[in-house]
Amino acid sequence: MHFDQILSAIDGFGKYQKILYVWICLPQILLAFHMMVSIFTGATPPFRCRETSSSPGAGNQTLLLSDAFAGNLSLSEHSTCFSSEALPLLEGDNGTERVPCGHGWVYSKEIFQSTTVTEWDLVCSKAGLNSLGSSVYMSGLLVGSVLFGAMADRYGRRFVLLLSIALQTVFGVAVAFAPNFPVYVILRFAVGTTISGVIINAFILGTEWTCTKRRMLAGILTDYTFGLGYMLLAGVAYLIRDWRKLQLAISAPGFLLIFYIRVLPQSARWLLAKDRREEAIALLRKAALVNGRVLPPAVQAEKWEFLGGSKRSHSPIDLVRTPQMRKRSVILFYIWFVNVLVYYGLSLGVSRLGTDLYLTQFVFGLVEIPARSLVLVVLPFSRRLTLSGFLAVGGLACLLMLVVPADHPNVLTGLAMVGKFGITASFAVIYVYTAEIFPTVANRNRCV
Repeated sequence: MHFDQILSAIDGFGKYQKILYVWICLPQILLAFHMMVSIFTGATPPFRCRETSSSPGAGNQTLLLSDAFAGNLSLSEHSTCFSSEALPLLEGDNGTERVPCGHGWVYSKEIFQSTTVTEWDLVCSKAGLNSLGSSVYMSGLLVGSVLFGAMADRYGRRFVLLLSIALQTVFGVAVAFAPNFPVYVILRFAVGTTISGVIINAFILGTEWTCTKRRMLAGILTDYTFGLGYMLLAGVAYLIRDWRKLQLAISAPGFLLIFYIRVLPQSARWLLAKDRREEAIALLRKAALVNGRVLPPAVQAEKWEFLGGSKRSHSPIDLVRTPQMRKRSVILFYIWFVNVLVYYGLSLGVSRLGTDLYLTQFVFGLVEIPARSLVLVVLPFSRRLTLSGFLAVGGLACLLMLVVPADHPNVLTGLAMVGKFGITASFAVIYVYTAEIFPTVANRNRCV
């Protein structure tokens, strides 16, 4: 008797699995917080040079600045990155020269009380550091997927998932107390690695406890809570305009998940792969009891056949070992690259659309709900056509954005919404498609 047959016998998507998915879904909200929070914490408000370093005029300059942002004063590159102080050009001659701001900058506090940009002056010549910080964070996701994927195969999904949640919480809180920008970037990198640990192992743990027939539904359901976190972040950020307080507000709730130590089960499939049969049978018996079923008597006698197949070791090299697998791998790798690039490009670039940042952020999260719902309807008919269709919708919308003038923010936002809808649906499909195409034993991000 194979493991999938046992899952079907004890109800592969019964009460036990549904409770498990509740525990799996809760961290997804925090994942959305950490993934999108830089939209607010790293925002660049309007700014201009501080004309003098003397303290008496500081308050007046802020007031004058607010008038400028209201449209009463035109802010050019000269006033934002260069000082307008009069300087002697030649001996005996007076004039002005464009020189970098020598006394810092004054920032608008109309939308943000403080951000990483305003605290560490990441503007003008230092503006690239803000983008560099985001790139380092995303590289953390790459490192985390390799590191925690390998650890999960060796130490188990439950242990690595708990470790990832704990580290994510600790490093997330530490970010709020970063004394300088380099430390901030390092801590954000650490948070990024833990994000991958949670995503991968939560997905794997859930699907390894779910029967084949319901894996598509279960895999997509977890994404709904990510969209919920997406929308909640807009509200939290609207209420908390200081970046340190906002970072603390999205990270501290992770400590509430300490009870996961008691409720989160190990993967019975992984236990069997590690030849820990007695523990696996105990878990299966518990799942059967919760689901109102009885573990088949044949399990005890045939437990050595649970996984079926040979005991030959496998590695990611198997993904490119044969011509057919190489072809599949290259295609799927490229589709993953496109999905990630477009999804996060649209999501993290929401501040450049020229519309209300908080409302747009909320709607960007809201649009994920119908996108994933449509996937549940059309995916059973065809994987390839569904994926191709959603990619085409997202790509076409993004291309149309290139021809829309910048002074039409509502049109740009509308097209961005359509693009977000298409790429979100495509993201949901590629998760399921990859899990079905790649063999379980060779896929780090596997869901079977």
